[in-house]
Amino acid sequence: MRKFPKEYSITILIAVLIITVWESLTRMGSLNPIIFPPSEKIFSVFIGDGGKQLLQGLVSSFKLLFPAYLGSIIFGISGGVYLGLNRKVRTILMPYVHLLSPLPPTLFVPYAIAVLPSFQSASIFLIFIGTFWPIFLGALQGVLIIEKHYLDNSKMLGLKGKDFLLKVVLPAASPHILSGAGTALIMSFLILTMAEMFGAESGMGYFIQYYTDFAQYNYVIAGMIFNCVIILTALVLFERLKKRILFWTNLKADSDRKTAK
Repeated sequence: MRKFPKEYSITILIAVLIITVWESLTRMGSLNPIIFPPSEKIFSVFIGDGGKQLLQGLVSSFKLLFPAYLGSIIFGISGGVYLGLNRKVRTILMPYVHLLSPLPPTLFVPYAIAVLPSFQSASIFLIFIGTFWPIFLGALQGVLIIEKHYLDNSKMLGLKGKDFLLKVVLPAASPHILSGAGTALIMSFLILTMAEMFGAESGMGYFIQYYTDFAQYNYVIAGMIFNCVIILTALVLFERLKKRILFWTNLKADSDRKTAK
């Protein structure tokens, strides 16, 4: 917290400048006051009933986001590690991986709606599809680039099964796994917002779409700001978790710098 004002002083200054310019242009009448409402109208949304709706929408959104993302982590890591360690299976299935992984989740919307029983299950499925591939491919790539002498040493030490996975494979592949998980986290919010704008009855994306239909743009912009804050908070927390898990990479980097000097 002490470092925050120094490190982000210019960032804070830019934010203040944007708000000042926005406020000046709206008061001068240079912008349409309906589409670009003054800042006090926007921030009054958080104090009134809009703030309560946003919090309720946050809970509703996370009911979709959490199970989908958790499922992606479980199946993405386990599937990527399995394929990375099994060359024969990888040779058979990789053409399908190359075929399916680039497909956007929106292509599955018609079948998700037609086959699955509710909007909630369809949304969870779409978020899962969109977040599974980055984690799966990250885990697969992480396993494939493990240096062969690490695997040979583990075999000489008699490491097998769970010990082999937990002490050799997962630690070595963890940078790529977490990189994929970070990409998947960003994708999860994108797909969540898209899904809620078209079929939900509550949620962060639904809040924006609902008030857009009624041309209440102070609520729309408040919803955008709220979404940005939630997404930024989630990404910051993820990055902190990532640094803790990958603490050994920082130690290695420091050691390499000292050796270079």
